[in-house]
Amino acid sequence: MRWIWIDRFEKFEVNVAATAIKNVSLAEEHLHDHFPGFPVMPASLMIEGMAQTAGILVGAARKFQEKVILAKIGKASFLRLVRPGEQLVYAAKIVNVTEQGAAIEGSITSRTTDNGKPVELHVGTVEMMFSHIDNNMSGMKFPEFNFVFNSQFMELFETYRRELEVKLSGA
Repeated sequence: MRWIWIDRFEKFEVNVAATAIKNVSLAEEHLHDHFPGFPVMPASLMIEGMAQTAGILVGAARKFQEKVILAKIGKASFLRLVRPGEQLVYAAKIVNVTEQGAAIEGSITSRTTDNGKPVELHVGTVEMMFSHIDNNMSGMKFPEFNFVFNSQFMELFETYRRELEVKLSGA
């Protein structure tokens, strides 16, 4: 089973930045164990949501011609807990893209309410590096099919690419 930790894109600018949303719901099984009686969204899953947002951004920069994998989390820091009913906002920005990979800076915020008023609260930051594994130098062999940008990810991206009128260069 492939877990997707983003629900939709709000913004997407090829080669620049992307913003994706994840609604945190008590209906999600993992929240019942983390922690019983006080459910919170695990930081590791927020990192994965950022990696998925940024990974699609990196893939789009090279027209999804290569397999993109998370190679390194340079830094991740979290300032507050996220509870069911909140909406996570993943904002990824490209620092650089090369033939070998890409570096990303990410910010995670939470849309919630405070005294009945909508607020957006800073949750954390993540710095990531991605590798274009088709261009790796290790000589390792990888499957021909693109296991990273599978049909689920591409359907999600295509739906919002049309809505946001995102054009891939040369497309």
